[in-house]
Amino acid sequence: MTTISELLARNAQLYPHDIALVELSPSKEVRNELTWKELDDRANRVANALRTRGIVKGDKVIHWMMNCLSWLEIYFGIIRIGAWAVPLNFRFTSKDLKYCAGIAEAKAMFLCPEFIERVEAIRSQLTTIQHYVLVGDGVSQNMDKYDDVRDAASPKPINIKLSGEDACGLYFTSGTTGDPKPILLTHSNMACAAVVEQAHHFQTREDNFILIPPLYHAGAKMHWFGSLLVGSRATILTEISPRAIFEAVHKERGTIVWLLVPWAHDMLVDIDRGELKKDDYDLSCWRLMHIGAQPVPPRLVHRWKEYFPGMQYDTNYGLTEATGPGCVHLGIGNERKTGAIGKAGYGWETRIVNDKGEDAAQGEVGELLVKGCGVMKEYYKNPERTAETVKDGWLYTGDMVRMDNEDFIYLVDRKKDVVITGGENIYPVEVEEVIHNHPKVYDVAVIGVPDERLGEIAVAIVDPKPGMTLTEEEMTMFCEENLARYVRPRRIIFDKVPRNPTGKIEKPNLRQKYRAGAG
Repeated sequence: MTTISELLARNAQLYPHDIALVELSPSKEVRNELTWKELDDRANRVANALRTRGIVKGDKVIHWMMNCLSWLEIYFGIIRIGAWAVPLNFRFTSKDLKYCAGIAEAKAMFLCPEFIERVEAIRSQLTTIQHYVLVGDGVSQNMDKYDDVRDAASPKPINIKLSGEDACGLYFTSGTTGDPKPILLTHSNMACAAVVEQAHHFQTREDNFILIPPLYHAGAKMHWFGSLLVGSRATILTEISPRAIFEAVHKERGTIVWLLVPWAHDMLVDIDRGELKKDDYDLSCWRLMHIGAQPVPPRLVHRWKEYFPGMQYDTNYGLTEATGPGCVHLGIGNERKTGAIGKAGYGWETRIVNDKGEDAAQGEVGELLVKGCGVMKEYYKNPERTAETVKDGWLYTGDMVRMDNEDFIYLVDRKKDVVITGGENIYPVEVEEVIHNHPKVYDVAVIGVPDERLGEIAVAIVDPKPGMTLTEEEMTMFCEENLARYVRPRRIIFDKVPRNPTGKIEKPNLRQKYRAGAG
């Protein structure tokens, strides 16, 4: 199978003068762009610069950067030499960096100025890292400037033989369920993601993907691989706001936007309030909005379709262990099944199994298993956990789901997040979905906290919409009217709902915060 590095080289040959990437920073009034030839040349320069610094096939290079044009050219330069790119979450702390660098035994690091302080705090402990390259303006001793490093290197292609089974990416999960897990992905995994994405969303050379989520995350980059496969343009939007997204679509003629639930929600709220007016922008080019990385409230999609009735919609389900999104998806045209995550994606298979490992009956809740070319190589340096997670090619996702009579799969909850109250299973996602329907609720998270009598109870953390007053009595009455007695939250707490950069609720943090005082 062709590697994504080869796809970039092919695009540079076929469409050398066509724009590959645009970077927009509205508040700074910055707009930069790269052609396919320029992007390919820069990737070659990065690869050659790494080689002159002794980086060879199989070495690990940490990639700790904010979204920008340089992000992707550096990423391709790393994998083009046969090294492993190690992208890090921009919210990681110095402690997280030390943990990840130690596991990876990284030899080099590219970083943005935002991370200098975190690096310097533990730099003496990062004993394997021999080279630091600073991308952007900033001051730090004994770090090379990226522009100098890149521009001094040759743009000639580097001759490194790569196979699909060669590793190319070590991805650390965001850590919402504990320490970040190191997930090793291959060149075949990446190419698979490109094929699956294009098969699902039908990218053509005429499309322009507005790329917003952080590139370190498997979701955003793997969605962009569909554009890479066909040689179509993408626009990296470095600032997130409803107005910035509308302006990007309007000015750059964006056709595809992948949103997280909070962003779509904010856009609808601003439209409802009249703070964002559709008529102020030409959005006729916008053909597809899709959402992933977290459960999607059906009410949100229904409201979106009221404002954008002709726009295509898709829900994407995935996980880093499956090379990002696509192993399951709703599919364009299936809005009647909103609330489901969908069916097996292109080239993927699914199973739902009960606690005995047997196929679950229709409608029965069980664990979702997926099989396909995107299944990870392994949890790096953890063969025991790998063996527990991947069995006979099937990836055990840890997500509890059920299937309806049309074979659409519905996410019920994370296995670890199920709340067991007096022997009854409560699936927080299903409760959250109902509470989201309250007109005054902006966001909600349901967690389990210890209880002496029942083992644990469900608690709802509710964040009201800005400017609205919501009382515990109102929420209790709403839950009584819309939820079965045994699944109703026993406590309502009004607070902000913490989410990581990909929109997932940080439930371990909430459980730790509210563990005291439960009972």
